[in-house]
Amino acid sequence: MRKEIVKFVTGTLVNVLMSIVILACLGIPNAGFWGLIVGVVLPMALGKFFPKGAALEGVYTEVWTGELVKQLRGGMTASFLDGVSDYSAAVNNEVVHLVDVGGDPDVLINNTTYPIAAQELEDGDIALGLDKFQTKKTPVSDDQLFAISYDKMGSVIERHGDAITIAKFKKAAHALAPNSNTAKTPVVPTSGEDDNGRKKCTRKDIIALKRKLDALQVPAAGRRLVLCSDHVNDLLEDDQKFRDQYYNYTTGKIANMYGFEVYEFENCPYFTKEGTKVPFKNSPSGTDHQASFCFYTKRVFRAQGSTKMYYRDAQTNPDYQQNEVNFRHYYIVLPKKMEAIGAIYSYDGATEQTSDQSVEAEKNWAETRREAEAAKMAMTMSDGGENAVSGLEEKLQEDPAAGEELEA
Repeated sequence: MRKEIVKFVTGTLVNVLMSIVILACLGIPNAGFWGLIVGVVLPMALGKFFPKGAALEGVYTEVWTGELVKQLRGGMTASFLDGVSDYSAAVNNEVVHLVDVGGDPDVLINNTTYPIAAQELEDGDIALGLDKFQTKKTPVSDDQLFAISYDKMGSVIERHGDAITIAKFKKAAHALAPNSNTAKTPVVPTSGEDDNGRKKCTRKDIIALKRKLDALQVPAAGRRLVLCSDHVNDLLEDDQKFRDQYYNYTTGKIANMYGFEVYEFENCPYFTKEGTKVPFKNSPSGTDHQASFCFYTKRVFRAQGSTKMYYRDAQTNPDYQQNEVNFRHYYIVLPKKMEAIGAIYSYDGATEQTSDQSVEAEKNWAETRREAEAAKMAMTMSDGGENAVSGLEEKLQEDPAAGEELEA
């Protein structure tokens, strides 16, 4: 709204100035007065004949979409993703393709046998669909916009951007933590003093995680440890050295520790008392606690897809006389392989840790869309499918949003 006002005022001043100059050149008496009339009144009268979107009518959706894209790229605080491989340029139809690199070649030492045998290194294609983040629509009535004293639409756009940013970074942190302790994804229990049913995190736990990564030969350069709020507070309370290094006034982040680049994040994933990750779609229970996680930067990636604004003008909504707006955004962060990632979870001191937990892989938007389309086709082909499809069409007429998950 503020940009539209500035544009209107600027355009009006230009119209007035040009009108005065032209009338003065034509020798018209009182060119200043008549220039003001021509520059202000005439454009307002002609505005009725302009097409929709001219003369500052309506909402410039491309402007607000651009504002949101800029906000999402700048993002809120998730500095632990800085420097991670960005594959946004490789995104096509909200899918990014990765190369599954085959194993390394065998190395011969002091070989005396010739010709040397051939060894194929087969690579494969991994197609990963981005996650789809949508906000619920926000109504902005004409009554709210009438004689308003602040940029209502700008405020709405900012809140939609904040909501999407929080959700996508929370999902990113969840994706970078292992599901449970395995040979390639170590999960370490805390070992400190008891604190309301959980043991505190100590430096010994961080060293234990480092030792497991060393055994897996994960390169030291590029290891990142993201501490949850509970574990940061544990270390602040009981570790004087950590308190002294907690905030680096030069870099603005926690000082490195035992070869890890250390970060803090408020939306770390939750783990159960058995040491398994709580699914992203599930709410944590009373015995679940946030966990810290680590990853090797060259084994993870991120990619950002399109951002789109959906807008309904109040002029086409006579029942409520209100504008409606929401956004859709595509984004993903994932490990390239389930290796070189780990976690530290809050141990309760009694429950045996679960390892090699098999979990159902979370579906991205491309998989969800394909399954929905396949189900729709199967319903069409089955007995009575024609009636079922007819019932689906009736449901979509009543609630168009119900068809969102059935996009082809």
